[in-house]
Amino acid sequence: MRQKLHERLHMRALTTDDTAQYNALLRYAFQVTDSELASLGWNQKEMERSKKPVLKKTESFGWFDGEKLASQISVYPMQVNIFGQMYKMGGVTGVATYPEYAGRGLMSALIKEALNCMRENHQCVSMLIPYMIPYYRKKGWEIVTDKMKYTIKDTQLPKRHKVSGMVERVAIDSEDLRRVHDAFTRMRHGALKRNDLEWEEYWRWEADDVLVAVYYDNNEEPTGYLVYYIANDIFRIKELVYINQEARHGLWNYISAHFSMVEKVVGTNYTNEPMAFLLEDSEIQEEIEPNVMARIVDFEAFIRKYPFDIISIHDDLHFVIDDPVMECNCGDFSLRWDKEGNTILERGGTQGELVRCDIQTLTAMFYGYKRPTYLKRVERLRASDDAVRILEDIIPIEQPYFSDYF
Repeated sequence: MRQKLHERLHMRALTTDDTAQYNALLRYAFQVTDSELASLGWNQKEMERSKKPVLKKTESFGWFDGEKLASQISVYPMQVNIFGQMYKMGGVTGVATYPEYAGRGLMSALIKEALNCMRENHQCVSMLIPYMIPYYRKKGWEIVTDKMKYTIKDTQLPKRHKVSGMVERVAIDSEDLRRVHDAFTRMRHGALKRNDLEWEEYWRWEADDVLVAVYYDNNEEPTGYLVYYIANDIFRIKELVYINQEARHGLWNYISAHFSMVEKVVGTNYTNEPMAFLLEDSEIQEEIEPNVMARIVDFEAFIRKYPFDIISIHDDLHFVIDDPVMECNCGDFSLRWDKEGNTILERGGTQGELVRCDIQTLTAMFYGYKRPTYLKRVERLRASDDAVRILEDIIPIEQPYFSDYF
């Protein structure tokens, strides 16, 4: 007699032996066909080989119906800059369930397992590229960055600025490219630190199509780069990174030098600031859409490491937090600072100005994506006026930057 489904289902960690099933579920869920793979120069075996290292380097979990994989999730071990402090981050990817197993709570259980694993691995923040924002909000993630697509006509390209350096095209595995991004990551809030795994993901689908140009200053030091390709008279910018304004001008000089070859430049800006203000002709087209979601996995560990902007002594804060998945984040917390500005967080404390909200709102606020005053105005944050003033003072002001996809 056939067993009932709940008796057949079991959860376990995935290994490289599960690569074929892992890949098959991803292709089914995201509707990737053989013809689409072929158009990218891939075949089935190449895709499977590309995913084997993923399963080696991630914490991956799945529900199995007997021997058949029914639902899965993976977590990349990553690092992200939050206001100058490098945090271990769990990058969630590979989230998929076959439709016949939907509505049975399998993914909810996998998410909880993944979050508990992150907490054990001291990854007190998590990020993901959402396919369904409302679903992930219910699980504690919140939008923390936007991407802004811009279109610049050839006649609107910036005029040439005099710079002391020059641009050179380099290979995609250039060490100078990595040096620039490492320097950029150290100085830019929200940026992902790219090790070998992150660079593999960055290039996974388009390494054969793109070109890379690096700006070298007068001392032959790389200080900016451009990842781009040209097709159908359009100059398409995948990423434009610079660590000073000279490099920005140098790279735009290079882009503008293609004036006679293209009709327009199309790119994506991840700074959460419009491009138009930087151009002489600002009447360009810009579109904005949500990009990345994040969540605080372990509130206590996150706050104790957080680089508060403490200039003077502040009153205590009393947080009352709700988290739909992680019970460890729920309840009362008292936050204060000693005379040296060191953070002191006590679980269960009720002293200080009241701040009441969910983990999603806290994440958006402490990432700097939305300010406390705004969050109170839209009724996402319930706090006294004094509490909001304290939060405005101690949370650094800078929009997060995140340009990666995984």
